[in-house]
Amino acid sequence: MRGDGRKPDEIRPFTLECGVNRYAEGSCIVSTGATKVHCTATLSDSLPRWRKDSGCGWITAEYRMLPRATHTRSRREGERLKGRTSEIQRLIGRSLRASVDLAALGPYQITIDCDVLQADGGTRTASINGGFVAMAMAIQRSIDSGFIAKSPLIYGVAGMSMGIVNGTPLLDLCYEEDSGAEVDLNAVLTHRNEIIEVQGTAEGAPFSAAQLGELMALAEKGATEVFEKQAAAVPILTDLLKSSG
Repeated sequence: MRGDGRKPDEIRPFTLECGVNRYAEGSCIVSTGATKVHCTATLSDSLPRWRKDSGCGWITAEYRMLPRATHTRSRREGERLKGRTSEIQRLIGRSLRASVDLAALGPYQITIDCDVLQADGGTRTASINGGFVAMAMAIQRSIDSGFIAKSPLIYGVAGMSMGIVNGTPLLDLCYEEDSGAEVDLNAVLTHRNEIIEVQGTAEGAPFSAAQLGELMALAEKGATEVFEKQAAAVPILTDLLKSSG
């Protein structure tokens, strides 16, 4: 058993509180244990200049850690981002673009804003999970209003954190586990258990292909539970996330 009583293959309590922002086309607060991220999705016709004549839309993301998201106050980040912040928001953008047929989206851009309210490990994967729901809500709203003809969504997307702590593969690490992990791994999967991205590092001794397989099996198990919650949160996701073909 872990410090919080979970089994090695058990995720933290996962919830989605949708519609928390009255102005955004899509919004939610995603909670993964003590980690909480406020996610909004904004749909506009303001494509990047280099994208305007392509006939395709675009998905982009911004990520920030609020000053008191951690034990001590950090300075609010402006336009000059820390390397970690920039890397995480690029990951979120790549992950969500992989779920959308950009040609079917048409001449529109969806901007996902992920603001970490409280951090206890797994903020990047929580942002992906909540950002996907906010994006789906914005697409649902645009279809209902006749702004978009049909859904451009082709995959469900979920992010999971894993690691090896004291020799044991664990799913969904909290900060205490993550800070002491011998191996740290993040994976982004589709609802068909296809891989969008894997980020992994041995913090000490190297790890084997067999251990990587164990961690990816944990990722699939955790993602399946997240997909169930996402499917229940937004009508447009119900049929999509039940399909595996």
